[in-house]
Amino acid sequence: MSLRENFDLKLKQLNEKVLELGGLAENAFVKSITAMENKDIESAIQVIDEDSYIDHIEEEINDLAIILIAREAPVAVDLRRIIVAIKIASDLERVADYAVNIAKSVIRIGETDHKVPVDSLLKMSRIAKEMLSLSFKAFIEEDVVLAKKIADMDDEIDKLYGETIKTYLQLSDETKQDFMQITQLSFIARYIERIGDYATNISEGVFYIVKGIRYELNN
Repeated sequence: MSLRENFDLKLKQLNEKVLELGGLAENAFVKSITAMENKDIESAIQVIDEDSYIDHIEEEINDLAIILIAREAPVAVDLRRIIVAIKIASDLERVADYAVNIAKSVIRIGETDHKVPVDSLLKMSRIAKEMLSLSFKAFIEEDVVLAKKIADMDDEIDKLYGETIKTYLQLSDETKQDFMQITQLSFIARYIERIGDYATNISEGVFYIVKGIRYELNN
C-alpha cells in the first residue's frame, strides 16, 4: 500500500467515525422530539442516559485526528479535512446536548396534555433533521451546492422560531396557568433553532474544505 493509499484509508476511517457520531446525534434529536410529541418520559430519560456514549465517540474522533496529524503531517486540503472533522464532531456533540436539553424539558412538562400547539415545533424539527442528514451528505461528498441549500433551509427555521415564540408569548399572557409548559416549549423551540445552526456550521466546514476560505452562512 502506498503512503497516499494508507493516508486515504485512515481519513476514510475518521470520516466514518464522524458519520457514526452524526447518526447518533440525529437519532437522539429525533427521539427527544418524539418523546415531546408523545409525552414519553421513558424515552426522554433514555436520550439523557445515552449521551455519555456520544461524548465517547467525539473523544475517539479527536484522538484519531490528532494521530493522523502527528504521524502523517498532512498539508493543504488534507489538513483542512481533518480540522473540519474535529469541528464537526464538536458541533454534533452539541446537537446531542441540545437533544438532552429537549428531553429534560419533556420530563419537566411531564405527561400533562399540551395546552398550547406544538405543530410549529414539529415542523421546525423536521427541517432541522433534514438539514442534519443533508449536511452529512455534503460533508462526505464535499458538495458546496448542497451545503448552500442547507444554509438556506436555516432561514426557514429562524422564521418559524420567531413566529413560534411570538405565539407562545401571546398565549402566556392569555393563559397564566400554563406558563411553565409554555416556558419549556419555548426552550425546546430555541434548542431546535440552535440545532439548525449547527447543521449550518457543518455546511460552512464543507466550504472551508473545498474553497480554503471560511464562509459565514448563518448571516
